[in-house]
This record gives sequence, C-alpha cells and structure tokens, in this order.
Amino acid sequence: MDKDQEAVDNQAVTDEAEAIETDAAEASETESTEDSEGEDLRLLLEDARSKADEHWDQLVRARAEVDNLRKRHERELENAHKFALERFVSELLAVRDSMELGLGATQEEGADLDKLIEGTELTLKLLSDVMERFDVVQISPEGEPFNPEFHQAMSMQPRDDVPPNTVVTVIQKGYTLNGRLVRPAMVMVSQGASGGIDERA
Repeated sequence: MDKDQEAVDNQAVTDEAEAIETDAAEASETESTEDSEGEDLRLLLEDARSKADEHWDQLVRARAEVDNLRKRHERELENAHKFALERFVSELLAVRDSMELGLGATQEEGADLDKLIEGTELTLKLLSDVMERFDVVQISPEGEPFNPEFHQAMSMQPRDDVPPNTVVTVIQKGYTLNGRLVRPAMVMVSQGASGGIDERA
C-alpha cells in the first residue's frame, strides 16, 4: 500500500512538475509574444511620428507658399492700380506735344490761320485715335431717341418736325469706357404732345 501511495505521490509530483513546466513555457511564449507586439507597436508609433513630422513640414511649407503668393498678388494688384493708366498717358503725351506746338505757332508773328486750323484738326484726330485705341467711345446722339441711360436732358423744345422724345441738340457730348458710362451726353429733347419726356424711350 505504501508503494502504491508512493507511486501515486510520484505521479502527482511528476504531473505537477509538467504542469509547472507547461505554465512556464506558456508564460515564456506569452512574454515573447508581448515583447513582439510591443516592438510592433513601437515601430508603428515611430512610423506615425515620422509621418506626422513630414506632414507638419509640408503644412508649414504650404502655408509659407500661400503667404508668398498672397503678398505677390497684393504687390501686383497695387502696381496694376498705380500704373493702369501708364499706356494711356504715354499715348496722350503725343497729343499734348501737338497742342504745345500749335500754341507756339499762334504766338509766331504772321501766323497762318489756315495752318493753325489744320494743326488743331490733326491734334483732335490724334486724340480721337488714342481714345478709340482705349475703347473710349463718344456719345453724340443728335437725331436719336432720348435714352436716359446715356443722355441727360437739359431742356425740352416744342418741335413738329421730329418725333417726340428725340434728341434735337447735343449741348455736351458724352463718353463710355469699355461700354461703361463715364459721362452722359447733355442734350435738348423734342417735346411730345403731353409736354414731357418719356423716360421709357
């Protein structure tokens, strides 16, 4: 009976030892797995930090580029406002030169009136050409229906020879720039039977 008990005890000790060894192996394997997972997490974290740093650098550079573009645009806009009329002024200088020559000619002794008139006409044509090149269009609506968008009525005239609300006299010509009204033409308008101007004309 003692031998059987001893065998049982020995078996129990052996089983317990095997269980301990199994637990130790499993613990070691678990620890190894945890170490491996920890290493993987560390590598993922480092990769994430690296990408975050890279993206931050890209953001800083993009902001700097946008800021530089904004400043350059502001400079270009400021220059455009400052020098928008440069070409127009350059063209007008020839007109001024011609006018100064004409004025000088009037002060010469024995000035030829016909030549002065011819010079004035040439200067006026030069000015008209400059204005045309810059899309400055003259409004001279004599004989046309009154248009309140481009004409300013200064007075009315009773007229039987033209339809009512017709421009009969242009007191001062108007002008548009690229289709936009700069100054309306000041006009006299024929009076209709009702005695007033039809603003819808």
